[in-house]
Amino acid sequence: MMHFRITILAILLLTILCCCSPHESESSKWRQENGKIKVLTTIAMINDIVKQIGGEKVDSITLIRGELDPHSYELVKGDDEKFARADLVFYNGLGLEHGLSLRQNLENHSKAIAVAEPLLKENPELILTMDGTFDPHIWMDIALWVKTIDPIVSALSIQDPIHAAFYRENGDKLKSILQEADRSMYATLQAIDAKRRYLVTSHDAFHYFTRHYLAEPGEKEWALRCKAPEGLAPEAQMSVNDVIAIIDHIEAFHISVLFPESNVSKDSLRKIINACREKGCDIRLCQEELYADSMGKANSYLEMIAHNVKIIARELKNE
Repeated sequence: MMHFRITILAILLLTILCCCSPHESESSKWRQENGKIKVLTTIAMINDIVKQIGGEKVDSITLIRGELDPHSYELVKGDDEKFARADLVFYNGLGLEHGLSLRQNLENHSKAIAVAEPLLKENPELILTMDGTFDPHIWMDIALWVKTIDPIVSALSIQDPIHAAFYRENGDKLKSILQEADRSMYATLQAIDAKRRYLVTSHDAFHYFTRHYLAEPGEKEWALRCKAPEGLAPEAQMSVNDVIAIIDHIEAFHISVLFPESNVSKDSLRKIINACREKGCDIRLCQEELYADSMGKANSYLEMIAHNVKIIARELKNE
């Protein structure tokens, strides 16, 4: 009888251990005291920058994981504990994290820092708006995303002044790496015929990308190069007028390929393709997904942008 009870207890313990997801295990380990700064970031793109600056001095985890939509994310079980444990919280700002429970926690945390806010304050002309709403997707332009490094370096240095020089040095190195990559990717996309540099994606996440990488230098009507059936946050239902507007745009600029995004349903793009084909348009869906609101399968922010550039360059050249 005793042997039977021990066996049952062992099975139950094994079941509990197996039910713990890797994310839960990582979160539990992160909460443990180890002398490092505990950093919580809302999105993976910020987390990657924090880790490269903080190195071994920092423990950093991402709140919104995988392909979850950061625009509408609401807190789940265990998230409150992460906010309570975090020494610093880095989030994008510009209205990206507008889920009610998440927004309230960010507003109430004394060490929550919006990495995009200094850019809005110092260079408001660089921030795009749509219908009076800020476009939060600044990470889609490496030249802009570089500007989030200083706020992160500053916050880490204030939290841990002894290692301020370490954070500053890592920040400077990261700036150089990103700026060099930015120049290379810009050259790659600018080498494509300007008549082909038009982008139709799942939702309005590629305007900064388009303005910087696809537009002609000084082009005033650059926004015509980028269209999407869904808005800044892929939440609203696509209307008939949305479909008509995209089809008209496709026909006007002789666009032959549409680009899906990894965390947005392809249904909208498929409807557009079917409608275009009914009108006799030669249109197709790119077989690889772009990364916009998540890093997808990329292991770093830079790998994420390089993935997008590679696919877009290949597809636009072959139109």
